[in-house]
Amino acid sequence: MPASKALRRILAVTAALPLLTLAACGYGSQAKNGDTAKIAAGAKKIDGLDTVKIGYFGNLTHATALVGNQKGFFQKELGATEAKYQIFNAGPSEIEALNSGSIDIGWIGPSPAINGYTKSDGKSLRIIGGSASGGVKLVVDPKKIKSLKDVKGKKIATPQLGNTQDVAFLNWVASQGWKVDAQSGKGDVSVVRTDNKVTPDAFRSGSVDGAWVPEPTASKLVAEGGRVLLDESALWPDKKFVITNIIVRQAFLKEHPKAVEAVLKASVEANKWINANPDQAKAAANKQLESDTGKALPAKVLDPAWKSIRFTDDPLAATLDTEAQHAVRAGLLENPKLDGIYDLTLLNKVLRAEGDSAVGDAGLGVK
Repeated sequence: MPASKALRRILAVTAALPLLTLAACGYGSQAKNGDTAKIAAGAKKIDGLDTVKIGYFGNLTHATALVGNQKGFFQKELGATEAKYQIFNAGPSEIEALNSGSIDIGWIGPSPAINGYTKSDGKSLRIIGGSASGGVKLVVDPKKIKSLKDVKGKKIATPQLGNTQDVAFLNWVASQGWKVDAQSGKGDVSVVRTDNKVTPDAFRSGSVDGAWVPEPTASKLVAEGGRVLLDESALWPDKKFVITNIIVRQAFLKEHPKAVEAVLKASVEANKWINANPDQAKAAANKQLESDTGKALPAKVLDPAWKSIRFTDDPLAATLDTEAQHAVRAGLLENPKLDGIYDLTLLNKVLRAEGDSAVGDAGLGVK
């Protein structure tokens, strides 16, 4: 089923949100390759490609890509094909870049992936792997909000209309029996759509009373005196839910499966290294963040933020389907047809070669 008129309005609005400093491509800033991302002598190009263009956010929930860049995992697997990076801070902009061919593969949240797939009638992208779970919290001003019931009547920030955290918060509000108009954000709770970069300032000034946000924004608010009232992972079975997926342009997947497999192999290697070396991985991710955004995170923000994220190759497909249904209940999406949104063939090939178990697509894979 095609996206609803409401969803199209969301996509039109969010696509216009400001990005980081734009590069010539017009979609996102160019990232510097990691210090160890050298092309080895005698390396060969994959599929004859000069480059593979990879997109991700300057965000700790995209740490697989941050570490993969910084430690040279992607470049190692791509051989003499250069890994080139673009940084985004808005999902619709990354989807637009993917659709135009400005990037080939990207790390992105579930809602933009669902929206991009639905808007194109299932023709633009595939989800080809998982990256991270968790890392989303409701942080509040403890002077104004002391319990969950106190959220009623308050002003709570989410990153943008219809994004992953916005949908999650609207669903939680509905579960409390409260009413909010999804489009305007007005109701028993005032939902204030605020870019993550300015949410800490809004919180500090008192213009919002709390925020449902991903890391590291949540920990930045705690550093400003906020208190974690709810960790979203507590609302999910086994405390797992998808926060970051890997997507690919369908045409690129069809034409260059070896290059896609190489990127997935690097992603699996990066996650394995992250989980085996958490302190080193945290430092590497922060170093790449500094390179990408011009500013590293202080330890008081970095340390608690890192602890709340779980890095996994499993796309946790059942939770993506649940998140889509949350958007439907919020009135932001008509019942979407998600059949075929996943193609985990190459990921499972990589996982089996590593001696790991295959992961599932919850019945939403390519038939």
